[in-house]
Amino acid sequence: MGVPIGVVSASMGSPILLVAYNVLILVATFVDHRLGPKGDNITVKRVFDPVLSVRVPNRILLRVENGSREALEGKLRDEAPAGVVPDGNEVPISLQPGASFDTVYHVTPEERGTDRFRGTYLRLNCPFGLSYRDLKLETTEAVRVYPNVLALREFDLLNQQGRLREMGIRRSRFRGLGSEFESLREYAEGDDFRKIDHKASARRGKLIVRQYETERSQAVLILIDVGRHMLSEVNGVRKLDHVLDSLILLTNAASVAGDLVGLLVVSDTVRRYIPPRKGRSQVGMVIESCHDLVAEPVETDLIGGTSYLNGRWKRRSLVVVFSDYEDGDRAKEMVAALGSLTRRHLVLVVRVQDGRLNEAMQAPIDSTEAAYTRAAADLLLSERKEAAKMFSAARIHQLESEPQDLAANLVNFYMNVKERGLL
Repeated sequence: MGVPIGVVSASMGSPILLVAYNVLILVATFVDHRLGPKGDNITVKRVFDPVLSVRVPNRILLRVENGSREALEGKLRDEAPAGVVPDGNEVPISLQPGASFDTVYHVTPEERGTDRFRGTYLRLNCPFGLSYRDLKLETTEAVRVYPNVLALREFDLLNQQGRLREMGIRRSRFRGLGSEFESLREYAEGDDFRKIDHKASARRGKLIVRQYETERSQAVLILIDVGRHMLSEVNGVRKLDHVLDSLILLTNAASVAGDLVGLLVVSDTVRRYIPPRKGRSQVGMVIESCHDLVAEPVETDLIGGTSYLNGRWKRRSLVVVFSDYEDGDRAKEMVAALGSLTRRHLVLVVRVQDGRLNEAMQAPIDSTEAAYTRAAADLLLSERKEAAKMFSAARIHQLESEPQDLAANLVNFYMNVKERGLL
C-alpha cells in the first residue's frame, strides 16, 4: 500500500506525523488480520490410489469444501511426502460460503517405501488486503510407494483394446496362442495372416480370423537375486528396482493368460517363497511380497536357492531368474547353480543392460580417456559373449535388455514360450 505524497511531504518537517501515520497503518493491519477468515470449517479430502508407483507421475485429487459463512480468497498448498517431486500442488482458491472445488496435481516418488503427506496449508486474504492469515489443516496421511503398478492398468486397458504393441509387446491380444479352435472374429491389426479363415472371409465379405484357446494352467516361477550383484545402478536407479517394474508386468501377463505364478527371493539364504498359484489375488500377493525388497551387500547362495526350489516344486515351469554377473567366473557359478533346474524346467536368466556400454563402443576415440573407455567396454562385451556361450551350452536361455525395454521383452519371451509349446 503506497504512502500519500502529502503525508510524506508533511512528515519531512514533522516526524510526529510520520510516526502517527505508521501507527495508523499498524492498527489498520491488526484490525484487518482480526477480521480475516478463521478457516474453522474448511475441509480438504485427498483422493489417490491405495499405493503410489515409483518414478512415474501419480494423480492426487484434492476436494476442498468451505463450510463456513464467509468467502475465502487465497492460496492452497498440499505438502507431498519428503523426497517426492510434486507438480501443481499449489493453487489459488476462491470459495463462497458452502461451496467446494476439486483440484488435481501429480507426485513422482523417487524411492519405494512408506512415507506421509505432511498436511495442507492455506494462505487466506484478509478483507482490506493489508495482511493474510496462514492456516495448517491436519491432513497428514500415510502413503506406500510400490514398483510401477500403474503399468498394470495400462497393460489391461491396451490388452482389451488389442493395442499391446504400443507397449512393445508383439501380440495384439493375449488370446489365440494355443491349438484348440475357439471361435471366429474379424481381423485386427497385428493378427497372424496364417490364421485367416478364407471361407468365412468370402462369406462375410471381410477378413475373418480363427481364434484359438490359449493353453492354460502352466507355471511361471520368478527367482529374484537380492544379493550384492543387484546393488549396482543403471540410469541412477538400482537394478533391483528395474527388475521389480518388469516383474509385476510379467506376473500380470501370466495371470491374464490363466497361468500359475510363484516367487522365490534369494540372497545368502532364502528370503521369501510364494508357491505358484493362479488368479488376480496371486498377482497382489507377489507385488506385496516384493515391493519392499532391497539388495544386500552379501554373496547370493544360488545353489541353496535352487535346492530349496527343487524340494518344493516339481512341476515343469518357466523359471525366470533375475540376477547379474560381472565376469566368466560368476557366470560359471550361475551355470553350476542353475544346472539342477534345467533337468526339469525351462530356465531364463534376465539381466539389466547398461546402455552406456553400447554408447562407449560407438563413441569416437578422440582422447586417451576415450581409448581406455573403449577398451574397458570391449573387455566387458567379450566376457558377456563368453558367459552367453556357457549359458547356451547348459541349455539356459538369456535375456539382456535396457531398462525401458525390459518388461516388454520379458513378456514377449513368455508369450513365445507359450506359442511354441515349450512348457
